[in-house]
Amino acid sequence: MDRIALLGNFPPRMCGIATFSADLLAAISGADPNLEVTTVAMSDRSDYNYPAQVSYEIAETNAAAYGPAADFINRKSCEVLSVQHEYGIFGGDAGEDLLQLVRRAKMPIVTTMHTVLRTPDADQRRVTSELLQLSERVVVMTQRAVSYLEENYDIPAHKVDVIPHGIPKIEPESGKALREKLGIPGPMILTFGLLSPDKGIQYVIEAMPEILAQCPGATYVVVGATHPNIRASSGESYRRSLMQRARELGVEDNVRFVDRFVTAEELIEYLGAMDIYITPYLNAQQITSGTLAYAVGAGKAVISTPYVYAEELLAEGRGVLVPFRDSAAIAREIIDIERVPARREEMIRCAAEFGREMLWPAVGKRYLESFHRATSESRERMRVLVQKPTSPAQTLSALPELRFEHLGNLTDCTGILQHATYNVPNRAEGYCVDDNARALLLTAYLESAKQLTSPMASAQARYLGFLMDAYNPVNGRFRNFMSYQRNWLEDAGSEDSHARSLWALGAVANRTRDRGLRQISKDLFEQGMGAVHEMTSPRTWAYTAIGAHEYLAAYPTDENVFALKTEMESRLVRQYGYSQEVAGRMEWPWFEQSLSYANARLSQALILSQRPDVQKIGLQTLTWLMKVQTGPNGVFAPIGSNGFYERDCARNWFDQQPVEVAGAVSACLSALKVTGDHSWLIEAHRAFSWFCGDNMLSQPVYDRTTGGCHDGIHEDRINRNQGAESTLSFLCALAELRNAAAPPLAVAQSAATHEIKRVPSSS
Repeated sequence: MDRIALLGNFPPRMCGIATFSADLLAAISGADPNLEVTTVAMSDRSDYNYPAQVSYEIAETNAAAYGPAADFINRKSCEVLSVQHEYGIFGGDAGEDLLQLVRRAKMPIVTTMHTVLRTPDADQRRVTSELLQLSERVVVMTQRAVSYLEENYDIPAHKVDVIPHGIPKIEPESGKALREKLGIPGPMILTFGLLSPDKGIQYVIEAMPEILAQCPGATYVVVGATHPNIRASSGESYRRSLMQRARELGVEDNVRFVDRFVTAEELIEYLGAMDIYITPYLNAQQITSGTLAYAVGAGKAVISTPYVYAEELLAEGRGVLVPFRDSAAIAREIIDIERVPARREEMIRCAAEFGREMLWPAVGKRYLESFHRATSESRERMRVLVQKPTSPAQTLSALPELRFEHLGNLTDCTGILQHATYNVPNRAEGYCVDDNARALLLTAYLESAKQLTSPMASAQARYLGFLMDAYNPVNGRFRNFMSYQRNWLEDAGSEDSHARSLWALGAVANRTRDRGLRQISKDLFEQGMGAVHEMTSPRTWAYTAIGAHEYLAAYPTDENVFALKTEMESRLVRQYGYSQEVAGRMEWPWFEQSLSYANARLSQALILSQRPDVQKIGLQTLTWLMKVQTGPNGVFAPIGSNGFYERDCARNWFDQQPVEVAGAVSACLSALKVTGDHSWLIEAHRAFSWFCGDNMLSQPVYDRTTGGCHDGIHEDRINRNQGAESTLSFLCALAELRNAAAPPLAVAQSAATHEIKRVPSSS
């Protein structure tokens, strides 16, 4: 590894993250002197005089600054981006502006979570979930944080590295001169860090009268400036209230305030001079504390309230926990530590032994190991694109679990809503038969593999009911668009939506075990098939042929459907011949003079033919198409919908959409089934990996927490909306690939227990 980037606050900004970033930079540089580190600092004001180590600065409240920062990091050819994450140091709701940068970054990301919330709000959960999905690895400082990530963000433990907060080495003589200068005769009790009301310092002050009665000369020293956010909102009122309370109790001479942000060297002196360190914090969920880590490493007695980090760090005799807001308990423990030297010495011994693993040189090496792990895992994901799976079990284990939470959110008592704003259903856009047919097709795939859960079976009837209502017997056509008020907006939908309905009906007629659903699907297929003869769209022909293939698997003697399938195949073959006459050469072996949408379905329809000459055209065109749909580093790159790909013109790479990926996966699996050639399974996996981040943006497109899928990738970002078409494309591709990889398995527990919501219609 030659170059990495480090993103976070940085001195002279006065905060714990800035100190941490500077210490981490020094530690990893010390562990690997040849490593080049590009430091990007988050700034809350414009007048910082940064040292030469800082290469780039981002104004945290300027949303437009994050994208260019990513471009800067990309130009540096950094191999890893180390992000120091804390709520409040990035702009936007819950720091969402950071996502612009990480989406655009071209290298593996390792995110250090300085705060992991046990009960995040909706914005915090949304932003943090995406950040962690985009991260190759996640670093936390406690084991408790690992469980929080699993519970709230569905981040597997194997993706998380637990690395302790680094601490400096404090020599035995540190602080001796400062102790003499301060002139403190009794035990010196210390708290340091930025002041804010949640630090609970008032409870130590209220304990001082009792402490002084037993330990004359005891002095409580509070080191640190008021937190900038607190000072901006309420000035120094908290500090003044503490000073006033000390005067009221008559202990003002034994409570000293050092009202400034001390340097690292000064801090080491204070740690060396103290006898007892205390963090009386009031936030029970605080997951890290650099001040507490430093105190443990100082080799002194430590007392704390039982917030999450303190419970873990001070376990096994490394310190003492006292209840929140309990001055009497604080006084009692400080007095006991002073009266029982043996207890103090044992506490110091345990802390010192544990603290050796927290020294910055050791922590720097651990971070480098995490960075190397991230780059190795990223390369492995790319290698899988061209490596044959060694066994069905290994193939299956690499696939995500089937999850239906987002699908459930999109489904109501009418059917499935077609659009979403982010992951929230957009009711104003209503419904369409296209997406209800896709949803019905998904249930057929699940049922044939014995993976159709009870909630999904209930939804299956709703999707089929939507198609029943969509059929217009007057003209023999399926309507497409319905308003949220359940009003049809047309008498007949598009040719493609009609044929896609036939495809789904044929699949249900073939795969369902419910006699009623099978008969309804069969009857509706037969009623709708006649209209196809007048249709001119090659996609319509392809969808109809695939649907007829499904239907004939259940009813192989139906001559009318067989004749329909043969006719649709023949039309595609003639279309291919016409295109070749126009092209005049085999450099463009395709059905049209452009590659546009649903391309793989044209090949798939012919691959499923029983006629060898027709099947050969399907396989040849699919082979060529998959070669064309290959981007940098071998990643799958479907034809972009923003202009498509005209023959003899430059292809448009974006916008890439999930529906194209699902078509490629399905077509390759059909080729696998027909030929038995294992390379088609490799191609199916290469295409599917697009959803998982093996794409031109190196970013996952599906939402692992809900089974939802984003609407595609643009040149510089992911489209964050999760509509029905995209989600169903992902789920159908996943279901087909899981079925091809192994025998039917039980659906993930999350899917089995999730209920499809019955959202009342507006009518």
